[in-house]
Amino acid sequence: MNRRAPARAATRTGARTIAASVLARVAKDGAFAAAVLDAELARSVQLDARERSFATELVYGTLRLLPWLERQIGSVTPRGIEGLDARVRAHLAVATYQLFFTRVPAFAAVSEAVDAASADRGARMGSFANAVLRKLAERAAAMGEDERRDAAVESAPAWLRDAVARALPADEARDFLRSAGEPPAVALRVEQAAEREAWLERLRASSPDAAFEAGRVSPMAILARGAGKPQKLPGWADGALSVQEEGSQLAAIAVGAAPGETVLDACAGRGNKSGILARAVGDAGAVDVCDQSADKLDRLADDLVRVGLRARAAFAVDWTAGSGDVTGRYDRVLVDAPCSGIGTLRRRPEIALRREAPDLAVMATRQIAIVSRVAEHVRTGGVLVYVVCSVLREECEDVVDAVGRARPDLVLTPFDTPEVTILSGAESSLRLTPQKHGTDGYFIARWVRSGPSIAV
Repeated sequence: MNRRAPARAATRTGARTIAASVLARVAKDGAFAAAVLDAELARSVQLDARERSFATELVYGTLRLLPWLERQIGSVTPRGIEGLDARVRAHLAVATYQLFFTRVPAFAAVSEAVDAASADRGARMGSFANAVLRKLAERAAAMGEDERRDAAVESAPAWLRDAVARALPADEARDFLRSAGEPPAVALRVEQAAEREAWLERLRASSPDAAFEAGRVSPMAILARGAGKPQKLPGWADGALSVQEEGSQLAAIAVGAAPGETVLDACAGRGNKSGILARAVGDAGAVDVCDQSADKLDRLADDLVRVGLRARAAFAVDWTAGSGDVTGRYDRVLVDAPCSGIGTLRRRPEIALRREAPDLAVMATRQIAIVSRVAEHVRTGGVLVYVVCSVLREECEDVVDAVGRARPDLVLTPFDTPEVTILSGAESSLRLTPQKHGTDGYFIARWVRSGPSIAV
């Protein structure tokens, strides 16, 4: 785990106060960190880009490792931490993250946390924070790099460690959980893949202090670090660039949409994959989009317009209840199914803190139902691609096996797009992982439909 260079004192003070506020809200209200952090940063107009970046690092770094951090705090707190005020716990967690996982000087991390705890809850609580953090500073100074990397493994709940162990070989399981402690790059999508090198040069020239590199698995991906808000980069305003995680890009490419085809994005969400599909089929083809949320479909339409694209039709559909107004048959269908989101732990660390093992069975039942229903809208000889941002067997191979039993008209077939076959070989499914591919964790499977319809 990389330890960051120290930030200047003013940066640390503003950033850590915001981080503690966000963490307290996440703990007390069950809020999602991204939304709360955005709101806090929007109110903190005095913060410069460096302060904003450091606040973001502190929020997500602390959340990724929160169970481990709190165990460290609890081990030097005779009465434990359960009775502590949420804001005090947040201040202690942020400071402990700084001690173990950044190059912020220990005296600065301790001093700032003590001042914040005193300001929030009085001098007595400040003295308590001082005693706790000084003990942890000594422990942090003696800790090795492997121990730091394993903190992410130890932060995963037992059910998740067991589920990952069922899905991956032992070394890969450990590395997957370790990756959850590492901050990911921001992935940009170049709307015209042939222009990626030119955009790399332009972005590097416009933001010389940031790092930009080509993605590893998607020909449209550029990975950015330290570049600030993507919406302020060249290319955003004119629709040449979008934000889309690289594995998500490859999942859309795996559909193999071709000019003139008719495609259904059955669980479109915000429509990132819809954009890739619409560009692939061109003006001679058509993409229809579905989602259970009409609000998401409205935002999807706006996002497509920004990059010069559109969907032919949009349907609000709950696939577990029926097909709604969808009546057509499609050349290719993408089912980006609702899932546990375990593959996105680097970006959404709250997931590991909130999911429970029984959720997996509920998710799998829903995924099987959705695929079985949507399959009715694939023409004979057409393609259905199933995607989840998860690496767990319960949502991946087990769902594929169950669909095979429920829908014998769906035949697992190797991918037909070179970007995917270079990774999958002759297989009909592919698992992406951060440690192997640099992406979030995904599972992608491909069927071709043959035979008569089956009532579902």
